[in-house]
Amino acid sequence: MYQYDEVDYQVVRSRVSQFRNQIERYQGGLISEAAFLPLRLQNGLYIQKHAPMLRVAVPYGMLSSVQLRMLARICRDFDRDYCHITTRHNIQFNWVELADVPQILDRLASVEMHAIQTSGNCIRNTTSDPLAGVVKGEVTDPRPYCEIIRQWSTLHPEFAYLPRKFKIAVIGAEEDRASIRLHDIGLQLVKADSGDIGFKVWAGGGLGRTPMLGSLIREFLPQAQLLGYLKAIVRVYNRYGRRDNKYKARIKILVASLGAQEFARQVEQEFDRNDGADGLLTQEEISYAQSFFTAPEYEPATGQASIVHADLYPEYGRWLERNVRPHKIEGYRIVTLSLKYQGAAPGDISARQLEQLADLAEQYSFAEIRTTQQQNIILTDVKSTDLYSLWLELRYLKLDTPTVGTLSDTVCCPGADFCNLANARSLPVNAAIQQQFNDLNQLYELGDLSLRISGCINACAHHHIANIGILGVDKNGQEYYQITLGGMSGKVNAIGKVLGPSLPMDRVVPAIEQIIGVYIANRSSPSESFSAVYQRIGKPPFKESVYAANN
Repeated sequence: MYQYDEVDYQVVRSRVSQFRNQIERYQGGLISEAAFLPLRLQNGLYIQKHAPMLRVAVPYGMLSSVQLRMLARICRDFDRDYCHITTRHNIQFNWVELADVPQILDRLASVEMHAIQTSGNCIRNTTSDPLAGVVKGEVTDPRPYCEIIRQWSTLHPEFAYLPRKFKIAVIGAEEDRASIRLHDIGLQLVKADSGDIGFKVWAGGGLGRTPMLGSLIREFLPQAQLLGYLKAIVRVYNRYGRRDNKYKARIKILVASLGAQEFARQVEQEFDRNDGADGLLTQEEISYAQSFFTAPEYEPATGQASIVHADLYPEYGRWLERNVRPHKIEGYRIVTLSLKYQGAAPGDISARQLEQLADLAEQYSFAEIRTTQQQNIILTDVKSTDLYSLWLELRYLKLDTPTVGTLSDTVCCPGADFCNLANARSLPVNAAIQQQFNDLNQLYELGDLSLRISGCINACAHHHIANIGILGVDKNGQEYYQITLGGMSGKVNAIGKVLGPSLPMDRVVPAIEQIIGVYIANRSSPSESFSAVYQRIGKPPFKESVYAANN
């Protein structure tokens, strides 16, 4: 895990001091609301319905036990005893007071954390595969390159006020667990026939009002040219991206209007014009970043205790089946801790859970955890012989829900209960779906099936890439919900299609039941996935069933 040097500390502490002064001037009437807006946004501060919300950066999803304990203390001292994990690795505090924000940032800085560029029209937190470095099949670990991008993009003076927000994702495996084609820039590490490491580069992806998959603009980019090429992309966007209409200001609109081929040509032209020898990453710089992500001291594999206990305790066996996956090192496993238990809002975690999780990470996973795009938590390095004892402790914390990857592993934004932008509430819809689909046997029979709920067109829950997506809309002042089907992310990426007219809240759960019924009736075998059935039979049978039942 990357460790701050003196330059990092200086940057973060300087920003805290600067923002403290800006808040004091704003509260004293010396800075207008309009002038304060971009200042607070680039320091991660939003104004929500009930209170300010502070978004904290979690670079590529990694947190240490020390950081978890600090987050718990902030929850207790400045929030309402909990925080929220977002779909881009980050942490949000939803009930902070404006006057307390500098003190919160001071505490975060003491454990190498900050809120810089977690909002605003700038380069945001770089996301990555939550299994980076521990999963089989990687070309190489993407986290060092994420760190290189983080350092390059943080407070970059040329890119502080872009036409719109800008998001980058990096993966090192063939399976895309970071949805790189749905980012402004997506990077996939690849190896050339010569053995050289480089990147496939996609640009122009994004969700929101106009969902688009990114276009491949470079088949192979040598790793040494990474920052120079990123700079060229952002420069072309900064030069030609629209600033007159925020709904058309993202890079995806520019790529679509120019065409991917012409956009790539302009990027190459910019790259050739400005990428001198000083713009190349040296092997020493790459190796330095890689030195922070070396493998821990794994112990030799011993015993089969996890299998023995699975035979004795069915609940434990279910947890092994859904929440535990193979590790690249024999004798270790990757464990997902679900934050989707009954009665909880997806992604919420309490101060007590954070503190206990810090202890568990120290005991079982080299004092580190990962936050995921599915609003869950991962312990990446658990010995197989420790799985049963870990499961017993997770049960006490309500973090043992064995439903990862199932219909009830819902991704959900806070919706209109908290957010000023939302058209409809998402949390009550999630609660109703969780209540209806709470039978584990039924969930396992359905297999892998993703469901995501967004409260507005900004799509913070990424509903477009869910097998079943739900979008809150305003219909004559009433809360209605639009359903999309067929979205996918992973080995294949696809944007879901709107099923039909939006439905009132009380018809959403029956509609999901109808959709599931069509899936079960049409699958060729119990193992055929929802995605496979949808691709085979198309939208009409689902639409006919839902709207016939609701007329």
